[in-house]
Amino acid sequence: MLGVGGGIAAYKVAGLLRRFTESGDEVTVVPTAAALRFVGEATWSALSGRPVTSEVWDDVDQVRHVRLGQGADLVVVAPATADLLARAAHGLAGDLLTNVLLTARCPVVMAPAMHSEMWAHPATVANVSLLRSRGVTVIEPASGRLTGADSGPGRMPEPEEIYQAAMAVLGGQPGAGPAGAGARRDLAGLHVVISAGGTREPLDPVRFLGNRSSGKQGYALARVAAARGARVTLVSANVTEPVPGGVTVVPAGSAREMREAVFAAALGGPGEDGPRADVVVMAAAVADFRPRTVAAAKIKKSYDGTGPDFGQDAPVIELVRNPDILAELVAARNAAGLARPFIVGFAAETGDEDGDVLAHARRKLARKGADLLVANEVGDQLTFGQDSSTVYLLTPGCEQVRQVGPASKDDISQRIWDVVGPLVPRP
Repeated sequence: MLGVGGGIAAYKVAGLLRRFTESGDEVTVVPTAAALRFVGEATWSALSGRPVTSEVWDDVDQVRHVRLGQGADLVVVAPATADLLARAAHGLAGDLLTNVLLTARCPVVMAPAMHSEMWAHPATVANVSLLRSRGVTVIEPASGRLTGADSGPGRMPEPEEIYQAAMAVLGGQPGAGPAGAGARRDLAGLHVVISAGGTREPLDPVRFLGNRSSGKQGYALARVAAARGARVTLVSANVTEPVPGGVTVVPAGSAREMREAVFAAALGGPGEDGPRADVVVMAAAVADFRPRTVAAAKIKKSYDGTGPDFGQDAPVIELVRNPDILAELVAARNAAGLARPFIVGFAAETGDEDGDVLAHARRKLARKGADLLVANEVGDQLTFGQDSSTVYLLTPGCEQVRQVGPASKDDISQRIWDVVGPLVPRP
């Protein structure tokens, strides 16, 4: 079912409909009455090849207002206006589309579109939170040009992004077929903590030591985990990617901030009966070192303070080790005698005279004690910031290495969760 709300972005949904039909999906379009004022019934019918109506009173003898939702494998709503989000959140059923939303027992994806003030209004924030708590995937809107001269967050995501989100919910395969065949909720009931991005270690109020990590793989892992039913906490370090729908984000700038956030989300505090998380995935690129001291003011080019040539001496920066979050997390779990969380580490390697990527990854797996290690080769224009990559999955005591890719970050995430899901000790 493709529900179309009454917003100006409805014209872009025609491209989304074409994307679905070209992938072999059978699509029934259910527009609201307001949507038909933007794009007419003839357009939706021609592009879908199926009859279109927005009226509850059509085909009453077939109880169509119930049958449509009952027979759907996926419901996608775009644009999801503030009004439509509110009605869906509160179970109102004043038209055919809201009846479909009430009767559907399949995954639902909603792509909001509205002005920034509407998106930020406490009522909309509460409605989105309520929908997400019920398992609805509400995609974060994009930022950009809105109606008129306004600009900001609230722009409907592009059709391709909505399509990819829908495919992630269905299990990643276009044309996944009937009967919810691709829909997987195998992570339902699990709390997953994922770290993403690259930490930054300040030198002074302006500069920092950092790395090239974009956070794309960690965000893809979070997006896929949420689509497969998990409750996801994403500890995010300096990432500009849009926040995946239904995911709780905890910002962390430095390695020490990330350690505090990951431990709080995964294990909680003293006196708690058990772990807060079932799975922890350390996908972030955490800095190994930080400056021993941080300058209170910007370090000047003329470091020695003399001469017209701005000085010849450069400052010497002494580094100290950062906490090893992955190793500490494994040690804390084991010391407490806990079966959970299942801990996944990442090894971003370049290879050197001491060994290739896999050799370094095997040593890291043995040293850290993780339950699964995801290894990949990184470098300039390699993995970091790219939309696809190749990874290798290693488990303790097993010489077999699973290669995944070259593939998109979402496809890699699907495969990682395929492996992790059955291995997680259930509460």
